Amino acid sequence: MRKISSFIVRTHKWLLAFWIVITLVMGYFAIQLPSLLEGDGFRTDGEYERVEEKLNKDFDFPESTFLLLFENNSEDTITSVLEDIKDLEIASRIQSPLDDESMQKDKTAYASIHFSEEPEDMKAAIKQVEEITGKVEGVSLTGSPVISEDINKASQEDLKRAELIGLPVALIILIFAFGTALASILPLIIGGITIIVGFGILALIGQDSQLSIFILNIAPMIGLALSIDFALLFINRYREELLKQEKTEALKTTIETAGRSIIFSAVCVFIGLAAMSVIEVDIFMNIAIGGSVVIVAAVLCSLTLLPSLLYVFGANVNKWRLIPFQKDTTPRWRKFARGVMKHPALISLSALVILIIGVIPVTNMNLSIPTINALPESYDSRAAFETIDETFMGSEESTAYIIAEREGKWLGEDGLKQMKDLQERLSEPEIVAAVDTLYTTSGINSPEQLSSALEQSASRQQLEPAIEQFLSGDQLMIPVQLKVAANSSEAQELMTDWSNDEWEVSMMFGGQPKFNQEIYTEISDKIGLTLTIIIVSTFIILMIAFRSIIIPLKAILMNVIGLTSTFGILVWLFQGGHFGLNEADIALILPVIVFSLVFGLSMDYEVFLISRIHEFYLETGDNTKSTIEGLASTSKIITSAALIMIVITGAFAFTGVVPVKQIGIGIAIAIFIDATVIRLLLVPSLMKLLGDWNWWLPFSSHNQKGKRVSEKT
Repeated sequence: MRKISSFIVRTHKWLLAFWIVITLVMGYFAIQLPSLLEGDGFRTDGEYERVEEKLNKDFDFPESTFLLLFENNSEDTITSVLEDIKDLEIASRIQSPLDDESMQKDKTAYASIHFSEEPEDMKAAIKQVEEITGKVEGVSLTGSPVISEDINKASQEDLKRAELIGLPVALIILIFAFGTALASILPLIIGGITIIVGFGILALIGQDSQLSIFILNIAPMIGLALSIDFALLFINRYREELLKQEKTEALKTTIETAGRSIIFSAVCVFIGLAAMSVIEVDIFMNIAIGGSVVIVAAVLCSLTLLPSLLYVFGANVNKWRLIPFQKDTTPRWRKFARGVMKHPALISLSALVILIIGVIPVTNMNLSIPTINALPESYDSRAAFETIDETFMGSEESTAYIIAEREGKWLGEDGLKQMKDLQERLSEPEIVAAVDTLYTTSGINSPEQLSSALEQSASRQQLEPAIEQFLSGDQLMIPVQLKVAANSSEAQELMTDWSNDEWEVSMMFGGQPKFNQEIYTEISDKIGLTLTIIIVSTFIILMIAFRSIIIPLKAILMNVIGLTSTFGILVWLFQGGHFGLNEADIALILPVIVFSLVFGLSMDYEVFLISRIHEFYLETGDNTKSTIEGLASTSKIITSAALIMIVITGAFAFTGVVPVKQIGIGIAIAIFIDATVIRLLLVPSLMKLLGDWNWWLPFSSHNQKGKRVSEKT
């Protein structure tokens, strides 16, 4: 680090010029990022994807579909609107409610606008249709592409809203932490440049890879919080060093100390992101990529741009005081620490009881894949989709699509018998409402009768539309209607059972039930590996850093309890609909994302505190005194850093996209618990109770206690 610090001091002018250029260049690409994002990221390679491809390619299923809701509209109005859309020549097929009675009910109707191939510019297609529907009262546009586009818009609005709330409050916290204008503004400048550069890099990545629209909120949430935290730690240490030495040496010392802490913190978060990426669902891969990019940008900004700026400003960083000079708060924190150390058992027990109370609601957690409910209720596309779903679809029903393939022809005698056997076997489960095949469409129940009908030209001609619907070469498509919702455990269990069963022919399963099953299975199968990577890596790093077995075990255990308590509070808040929140299940991605990110972030505070305690312990050999002094000397900066993290992430509580709201609130609650109950109560009280055992490392001749004491003697 000494060589790096010397290099930064020597080349600070070149570094400033580099960052000006890179910010301008990346800014150009950054503004393009929103237009490159699409989809919610819930995609994984599996049977569902392969079946969808076959349905689109071989069975003429549309790749994309718009839905038009008509409420209290006349037949003439419906005809006029659909004719205008047809004239746009963007759709491959339009299904009108005037041609299909099942698409009408009382004064409500809907139409389907199908695209055999997704338009190159989906936004333009949506805008063209909206220009037509917007002129007619009672007509609303919805469908998956429209909802995705609206979530993108909502994400952009949410980001602006969160910044308008979070950044001013963060500035106020920084002013109280530093007291001067320049020192308070610099972290925000670093945060802003981090996001510009991060967004620019993501835009370049997004030109070749599909990125989820949720990146637009989650990446800046991580980037802003981390970069401002890093800058806070760095500037605080630099100001301390300025009191002891001139600016060049002060900056070098700061890079060597605070810089090392920043790198360690980044590594901890990287571990969480890398562990998350083993779950092969696009959204986790996307967040791992997006998070990694903004973390790299935050580290580079904090270790090159910020030192260069501080070198230029020098002691002026302490000028333009906005609030009166604050007295040293260390004595107050020392008094607090002594109070904790007087009753360690009682405080430990009380803290654990508080955390366990928070854990209780976890047993009622309902996890679900975000669907239409991720979109704010104010959007017309959500209201229209819910109306169509409730009126025509039936939210408690779903459809699975099966592709069966055999070597011989399906319309031969053996093939027809096999088709009948499949229909009967697929109909056996109680949750199956209907299995559609040539038999159900023709009304013929026996293979012999159907074979005879196919041999007659007149009846064959009548059956031809059904043959084209169900057959393509050697492939048979079988829609299976289920009595349960696609996200139900019964539907997922059925898909798992069918996939594991042995069949006489090759079978592939698809449809929304299979999609949900694959997503849930991928997460449940890989979550153990994810947690193992995070926990084992963290344990090894902490063990090496502090040459102790107890410290890392204790830190990991406290983190797990604190995060579990966080999830319990989130269940109480969202599933219970408290504090004005609409009742909603917990997003399936939330536990993985919050655990992976917060585990690394909280270790930053753990290391910052324990490092100071360890330093005092090596000097004095007194565990109690070391804990008191470590807590007293770090509490202010840890509290300020945690407050900024809470404000930046908690500001997303005021946003509309539900999964982002849940993630923001989840991180904020987790950091609050970590910085208060765990860091200020549990850590010091357990340090007191365990005494010198805190620093025990088996098979080591290293005598930590008294090492420096004996050297001084």
